[in-house]
Amino acid sequence: MRFLNVLKANIKREYILLKRYLPNTIAILVTFYVIFLGMFFGITLIGDPSTQDANIQYVIVNYIFWFLAMLVVNDIGWQITNEATQGTLEQLGMSPMGIWKIMVSRLISITIVNFIMIIGLLYVSMLTSGQWLNIDVLSILPVFFLTLISMFGLGFMIAGLTMILKQIQAFLQILQFILAALTFVSISVAPFLAFFPFVKGIDMVRAIMINDMSITQFQMADILILVFNAVFYFGLGLFMFLRCEKFAMKKGLLAHY
Repeated sequence: MRFLNVLKANIKREYILLKRYLPNTIAILVTFYVIFLGMFFGITLIGDPSTQDANIQYVIVNYIFWFLAMLVVNDIGWQITNEATQGTLEQLGMSPMGIWKIMVSRLISITIVNFIMIIGLLYVSMLTSGQWLNIDVLSILPVFFLTLISMFGLGFMIAGLTMILKQIQAFLQILQFILAALTFVSISVAPFLAFFPFVKGIDMVRAIMINDMSITQFQMADILILVFNAVFYFGLGLFMFLRCEKFAMKKGLLAHY
């Protein structure tokens, strides 16, 4: 019940931030839509006409997941930096919930509140391109949920490093391009990438939305890799975060910026 109260408070917090800083929210959406337009017109003007439709569908799915990864992985690092700058990071550490549970609620809140924007970008992109993807909710949701868990794990890793180093804005900017590479890469090009965070999940969602596959058509190996990635990266991320938190508390880093 206590965690649900924290989650409810953070959902309200994220909503208020998006509403209060509406111009910034609109600017983010417009920026990502313009990026999609650049990709779309690039494929249309100089791409191979025989594979044009497939390439556009591929881009739609990838850039939507890139937007999601930016929100989940990158944003939590910025939040830790802001908490440290404002002098409220130590207060989170003094909470009976513990910082990691508060961060979990933040990650869930960010996903829930921004989900409407993600769906909006998806349908606007399909409307703009005239390419309508297969929205099989029953097949997409389980894969999406497990993919999201591995993203949370990566977000915890970034949050842990931020707690100690405080200033990692340059790294977070570089991370945007790393996330873009992971979301746009195809496992068929490099099969070992299936064991990287969230890459396998995105590949499976692409198969569902572009190739009209259902979750029952995937091999058991695909499902096992997806589940393994979710458990492994979330566990690793949480372990790193707790170790970084313990180190920060021991060195008194929570109280100083």
